[in-house]
Amino acid sequence: MEPEFEVVGKVGNGQALIEEAIRLKPDLIITDISMPILNGIEAVDRLKGLGCTSRIVFLSVHSDNDFVSRCLSTGALGYVAKSKIASELIPAIRRALGR
Repeated sequence: MEPEFEVVGKVGNGQALIEEAIRLKPDLIITDISMPILNGIEAVDRLKGLGCTSRIVFLSVHSDNDFVSRCLSTGALGYVAKSKIASELIPAIRRALGR
């Protein structure tokens, strides 16, 4: 993703995602659905409840419509199946950032 985008943080679980998002206030968060402690959907729901304005793009091994709908219902602006990460992640980031 670099040098086009600056990566300001990486986390290993949903609770750390919340803590780092509050601390760093990133323009965009890319998160996996499947994470320890809190899954990505729960973490994003909590962040939105805390007033987080970061744009969200989800990654997942799941590509069925139920998972996509659940992610987008959190206010996420993108969803990328991991099987298509090489070709779809950068375009999804650009769309979410309005570039």
